[in-house]
Amino acid sequence: MRLTRYVVELAIPGDEFLRLYEGSANAVVARDNVTGKTVRFPASRLRSFVTPAGVNGRFELQVDEHNRLQLISLLR
Repeated sequence: MRLTRYVVELAIPGDEFLRLYEGSANAVVARDNVTGKTVRFPASRLRSFVTPAGVNGRFELQVDEHNRLQLISLLR
Protein backbone atom coordinates (compact mmCIF):
# COMPACT_ATOMS: atom_id res chain seq x y z
CA MET A 1 0.00 0.00 0.00
CA ARG A 2 1.35 3.41 -0.98
CA LEU A 3 0.86 6.17 1.58
CA THR A 4 0.94 9.91 0.95
CA ARG A 5 2.32 12.10 3.73
CA TYR A 6 1.04 15.53 4.73
CA VAL A 7 2.29 17.83 7.47
CA VAL A 8 -0.16 20.30 8.99
CA GLU A 9 -0.05 22.84 11.81
CA LEU A 10 -3.10 22.81 14.07
CA ALA A 11 -4.15 25.32 16.72
CA ILE A 12 -7.69 24.43 17.76
CA PRO A 13 -8.80 26.03 21.06
CA GLY A 14 -10.40 23.73 23.64
CA ASP A 15 -13.91 25.17 23.26
CA GLU A 16 -13.79 24.85 19.48
CA PHE A 17 -12.56 21.27 19.69
CA LEU A 18 -15.40 20.51 22.11
CA ARG A 19 -17.81 21.46 19.30
CA LEU A 20 -16.00 19.04 17.01
CA TYR A 21 -16.00 16.33 19.68
CA GLU A 22 -19.71 16.73 20.36
CA GLY A 23 -20.49 16.35 16.68
CA SER A 24 -21.73 19.78 15.61
CA ALA A 25 -18.78 19.74 13.23
CA ASN A 26 -17.13 16.44 12.45
CA ALA A 27 -14.17 17.23 10.22
CA VAL A 28 -10.97 19.23 10.43
CA VAL A 29 -9.69 21.04 7.35
CA ALA A 30 -6.02 22.02 7.24
CA ARG A 31 -3.42 23.00 4.67
CA ASP A 32 -0.30 20.92 4.07
CA ASN A 33 2.85 22.89 4.96
CA VAL A 34 4.80 21.68 1.92
CA THR A 35 2.37 21.51 -1.02
CA GLY A 36 -0.36 23.85 0.18
CA LYS A 37 -2.91 21.14 -0.57
CA THR A 38 -6.06 21.18 1.57
CA VAL A 39 -6.55 18.08 3.71
CA ARG A 40 -9.83 17.09 5.40
CA PHE A 41 -10.03 14.38 8.05
CA PRO A 42 -12.31 13.23 10.88
CA ALA A 43 -12.01 15.30 14.06
CA SER A 44 -12.39 12.11 16.08
CA ARG A 45 -8.87 11.09 15.02
CA LEU A 46 -7.48 13.94 17.15
CA ARG A 47 -9.03 12.82 20.46
CA SER A 48 -5.78 11.37 21.78
CA PHE A 49 -4.03 14.72 21.23
CA VAL A 50 -6.50 16.94 23.12
CA THR A 51 -5.23 18.92 26.12
CA PRO A 52 -7.15 21.45 28.25
CA ALA A 53 -5.86 24.10 25.81
CA GLY A 54 -7.21 22.20 22.80
CA VAL A 55 -5.20 20.63 20.00
CA ASN A 56 -1.94 22.35 19.13
CA GLY A 57 1.10 21.28 17.20
CA ARG A 58 2.57 20.03 13.98
CA PHE A 59 1.05 16.75 12.80
CA GLU A 60 1.95 14.19 10.19
CA LEU A 61 -0.98 12.59 8.37
CA GLN A 62 -0.61 9.53 6.17
CA VAL A 63 -3.40 8.65 3.75
CA ASP A 64 -3.80 5.64 1.48
CA GLU A 65 -4.42 5.67 -2.27
CA HIS A 66 -8.16 6.13 -1.55
CA ASN A 67 -7.41 9.23 0.57
CA ARG A 68 -8.40 7.46 3.79
CA LEU A 69 -6.46 8.53 6.85
CA GLN A 70 -4.26 5.67 8.01
CA LEU A 71 -2.03 7.38 10.58
CA ILE A 72 -1.82 10.65 12.45
CA SER A 73 1.10 11.54 14.71
CA LEU A 74 2.36 14.58 16.55
CA LEU A 75 5.76 15.73 15.31
CA ARG A 76 8.24 16.93 17.92
